[in-house]
Amino acid sequence: MTKLDQFESLFLAADKTALRYEKLAVDHVLVVSDLDGDAAEELSSRVRTFLSVIDKDSTRWTRLDGEGFSSVKQLLDNVDAQAPDLIVTYRHLHSSAWQWPHSLGEYLDVLTQATRVPVVVLPHPDAALALPHTLENTDRVMAITDHLSGDHRLVNYALGFTKHGGSCWLTHVEPMSVFDRYMDVIAKIPEIDTESARELIERQLLKEPRDYVESCRRQIAEQQLTCEIGEIVTIGRRLGEYRRLITEHRVDLLVINTMDDDQLAMHGLAYPLAVELRQIPLLML
Repeated sequence: MTKLDQFESLFLAADKTALRYEKLAVDHVLVVSDLDGDAAEELSSRVRTFLSVIDKDSTRWTRLDGEGFSSVKQLLDNVDAQAPDLIVTYRHLHSSAWQWPHSLGEYLDVLTQATRVPVVVLPHPDAALALPHTLENTDRVMAITDHLSGDHRLVNYALGFTKHGGSCWLTHVEPMSVFDRYMDVIAKIPEIDTESARELIERQLLKEPRDYVESCRRQIAEQQLTCEIGEIVTIGRRLGEYRRLITEHRVDLLVINTMDDDQLAMHGLAYPLAVELRQIPLLML
């Protein structure tokens, strides 16, 4: 390695991404269901209790009940007309397919991709799958991604939805399958010491998100936020690892990215996570 390469490597390693904190503002929440009357009112009331951390005196809460739409287009038209900052709903609107764990239902599949409005997805009220602590509050929030460094929007939403005095877990899980594939390639290159490469690459992969989490801790201290930052940075089998972490930390709300500018389909692991994690609410950005 030349001295120029060494200097460039040191310079890049020192260039750490820090959180750009922005206070979350949710002025209008739209609760969408296929219920009507007292049942719709009860759901809306329970949602307000669950999301009390974002419920300010100025927050406007509106409902779109079951009789208000009967097609995906009508739902999207209502969302466009009302222009909420947040949508709260549950999987399998106007459908009995909640009995099978294979999709979110056509309404939610389209809604999460056809609008930029964040969507809180609740367990279906008839499915009886929700964990005991579900919908009580948001004192244990977890943001998950495979690229935490620089994902300011994800972190700001996770912080904004964490109850005062609660815990906000920032989780970065490098996919083991990708890491193993690159190490298999490196092992076939005689000029590279495989064991050193494994150790150094793993260290750097995990160092960057850890540095970013530390910048998040500094920001919440400067902003005098009352929540505690938890850190989970590891290499693993992502879906299985996420399931374990969510259960272990009794997560109330999971925050994930769903939009991908390069494709119409849902971002990365968001869809399998959303389909399989049916026991807790998800905030899909």
